[in-house]
Amino acid sequence: MRVIDNKEMNRFETEIDGYKAIIEYSVKPGVLSLNHTEVPKELSGQGVASEMTEKVLLQIELRGLKVIPVCPFIKKYIEKHPEWKSIVM
Repeated sequence: MRVIDNKEMNRFETEIDGYKAIIEYSVKPGVLSLNHTEVPKELSGQGVASEMTEKVLLQIELRGLKVIPVCPFIKKYIEKHPEWKSIVM
């Protein structure tokens, strides 16, 4: 899965079989707030949101940024994967 950062729209995006999944964010100095995850129903149940969240968190970590998980899905993901707590504000 290739996840791109669409900075103009403040969202991470991936496209699978012509359907676009997104994670919307807002920017503060040194911090990204992950506000909303959306996966089209055609892709639901395939682990798209989890894989995308993993890749987004890795990008945030590699940029040396912190994350504020506002989105309930991302909050739960981080609870299940405590290795990401080091980048949570």
